[in-house]
Amino acid sequence: MRLLVLGFLLISLAGCATAAKQTNAPMSQYDNNTKHAIEPRPDGFLVSIYYSRYQFFPESDAVATACKQALTSIAHEHASKAGREIEQINEQAIRLSMGRNGLSGITSCSASAPAKWK
Repeated sequence: MRLLVLGFLLISLAGCATAAKQTNAPMSQYDNNTKHAIEPRPDGFLVSIYYSRYQFFPESDAVATACKQALTSIAHEHASKAGREIEQINEQAIRLSMGRNGLSGITSCSASAPAKWK
């Protein structure tokens, strides 16, 4: 019986995956679902985010879309606070990693992209 319970726990944990970190910079809370980090670069800055939310039915595409939108929004907000404009962020330049914890129902996304000053 113990082996059966142990086997079930191991299989459950094997189904859990977290999104790979895109940065080692300390992250600040942006809203309930989002943390972000901004790293200055000579030609602009690197914006990295960690986005997660509960989903009863897994919809990774919806989380990926929300993650990219949050990244773009945070980049433009940071540029606005700096009093500058940035070039449009190319979707192919966004590094994205997805994960899902089947036990808790949390789907997560980690993303980063360079933002260049105009």
